[in-house]
Amino acid sequence: MSRGRSDGSQKKRIVAYACGVAIFIGFLYVYQGSIFGSQKVSSSALEYGSKSLKRLGVSYLGTDDASDSKQEDSSPRIGLGDGEDDIIPKSFPVCDDSHSELIPCLDRHLIYQLRLKLDLSLMEHYERHCPPPERRYNCLIPPPAGYKIPIKWPESRDEVWKANIPHTHLAHEKSDQNWMIVKGEKIVFPGGGTHFHKGADKYIASIANMLNFSQNILNNEGRLRTVLDVGCGVASFGAYLLSSDIIAMSLAPNDVHQNQIQFALERGIPAYLGVLGTKRLPYPSRSFELAHCSRCRIDWLQRDGILLLELDRLLRPGGYFAYSSPEAYAQDEEDRRIWREMSALVGRMCWRIAAKRDQTVIWQKPITNECYMEREPGTRPPLCQSDDDPDAIWGVNMEACITPYSDHDNKAGGSGLAPWPMRLTSPPPRLADFGYSNEKFEKDTELWQGRVENYWNLVGPKMSPKMVRNVMDMKANMGSFAAALRGKDVWVMNVVPRDGPNTLKIIYDRGLIGSIHDWCEAYSTYPRTYDLLHAWSVFSDIDKRGCSPVDLLIEMDRILRPTGFIFIRDKQAVIDFVKKYLTALHWEEVATADAGSDSDQDANEVILVVQKKLWLTSESFRNTE
Repeated sequence: MSRGRSDGSQKKRIVAYACGVAIFIGFLYVYQGSIFGSQKVSSSALEYGSKSLKRLGVSYLGTDDASDSKQEDSSPRIGLGDGEDDIIPKSFPVCDDSHSELIPCLDRHLIYQLRLKLDLSLMEHYERHCPPPERRYNCLIPPPAGYKIPIKWPESRDEVWKANIPHTHLAHEKSDQNWMIVKGEKIVFPGGGTHFHKGADKYIASIANMLNFSQNILNNEGRLRTVLDVGCGVASFGAYLLSSDIIAMSLAPNDVHQNQIQFALERGIPAYLGVLGTKRLPYPSRSFELAHCSRCRIDWLQRDGILLLELDRLLRPGGYFAYSSPEAYAQDEEDRRIWREMSALVGRMCWRIAAKRDQTVIWQKPITNECYMEREPGTRPPLCQSDDDPDAIWGVNMEACITPYSDHDNKAGGSGLAPWPMRLTSPPPRLADFGYSNEKFEKDTELWQGRVENYWNLVGPKMSPKMVRNVMDMKANMGSFAAALRGKDVWVMNVVPRDGPNTLKIIYDRGLIGSIHDWCEAYSTYPRTYDLLHAWSVFSDIDKRGCSPVDLLIEMDRILRPTGFIFIRDKQAVIDFVKKYLTALHWEEVATADAGSDSDQDANEVILVVQKKLWLTSESFRNTE
């Protein structure tokens, strides 16, 4: 259809109409800013959808307009001055309600839109696939209808608000297994699982009993501290391990059992969205004393046992794999066949059966290379090549090979770690991999102890007891920030940026958990899953790489719970930059302070503490009435 020419009067009417609309929208922007932050928002609050998104100097929502992808990146950069061209929005658009659980790099809609050719049998569709710049989101993720401030720990272990995660299909699907039960406005978690209907606590005690651990306590007097729970469900196994001073990384994909990791994090249980597919999990070698699979429905025999070999990479010398599945006890022909083949495979991997009872078998990994050296030539799986780095993990393909111990570790005959909690402050053996001295480690631990005390003094009464449970340290270095929080009832996801020293193995050696990540991309978690984010020089780092600091602000807002806190420790230019966006993000400044004497020499760091307000869209507020 051809366009008709407009006469002069029509143009005037159009201009007048456009001006009127612009003034009206401007009024609503101001009005919206005045009401956001309260727990009840007037039904006349302005709500934005994906169709209203505009270029705001940052990456924008995916669009079918191919011309958009050719636009030059005009993302604001830190410290580039305050010229007239610097447009700082007073408000960001709000994503459609359908995006309230958006995980940008694990978005199956994106996979379909980009027509990615993925092997579904290898679970590639559950691995990370991040949107290109032209398809990123610059809108704020709205909470679901009726959202409430989460129930506090430890009560949250057993119950959450149904409105916060309005998905009850698991309660019906797993009704005979006691995963979860809907009771009025809450979802209750009795502590059951597919293979522990009578409760995770009894199941955990039975595993300890099988291993002859003292008093049936699985931590084995502090020698068993870190656990990987594969296919964790709603993470009740990890939840009940906490009382034994054991911390589990509960792992599951965003699969047909959607929201299981979201439930885990809402409960205040450490968890991560991931899958045993084609890429190595984002954890260094020798990170866990125990791996666990309770009916996790993983084909361990596929591709020459590559998934079992990934667990082998992650287990410490002498580490255990507790496997509860029909193959371990069922007598039908297919299960017996799988059991025979698995037994042969783990035998060639030099694992031995430590215990077997009823539905569960527990294998143990060797503590030296002796068994590997005694295998017949040509035995599969082979040993990994000497140039293979078992700690290279970001986007690295799994290998169907056994990671042998170094000469040093082979002679040590074990991990050489102190029992928990002494290992938290004892210099771990792998410090030497970075050329770090024991003195450097001890000074770092002491330094962050003082910094954390300073943070809490800055927040003061603003942060009441139990407000914080899920904590993320976005640049964890050696994990000393998390170590300083041990006296508080929190857990910390220690994130080590992919482009820095891979100190994550030091963090795991301290009895803490974490993951590798690239902060130029979105993190693998649901929205509203952390109560506190700590960003030490993260903005400066990504700005040097040319990534958008505004994209990072929006991502931090996505993963932060309403009323949650952010501690930003960075250069003055970064603090000034972030403050420009507080209104648009609906964040409130709590405190700003010079780092002073607790700062590294010549760092010139400043501390900014902000709190995210609780805001609702007009639609979600109407649904609460």
